[in-house]
Amino acid sequence: MKNYLFLFRGGLDFTKAPSEQVQQVILKWKNWVDELARKGIYNGGERLTRSEAAVIKGPAKLITDGPYTESKEIVGGYISIKASNLQEAIEIAKDSPIFNFDGNVEIREVAKP
Repeated sequence: MKNYLFLFRGGLDFTKAPSEQVQQVILKWKNWVDELARKGIYNGGERLTRSEAAVIKGPAKLITDGPYTESKEIVGGYISIKASNLQEAIEIAKDSPIFNFDGNVEIREVAKP
């Protein structure tokens, strides 16, 4: 088995959504992650805040606030899973609740040391 990282971009902005909707979304995510854990393929992960962020670029180490101007491009969280290959990781990612809110998932294989 290989390890894959799912980077979730976009989706529901918890800071702007009604609390009832936030609770429903959290439950969908919890159920999905619980299912991955039950299958023994969940390695861990976290939701990221949309509050403070910074990007450091180039040799001059230019610092800018926030990673992106468009909220649909902000990385909102990540998880690590186990899968046999990229195609299997893609199939696992397709069940993510992020797609209910026009988000996307970048899937990357984690390099072995």
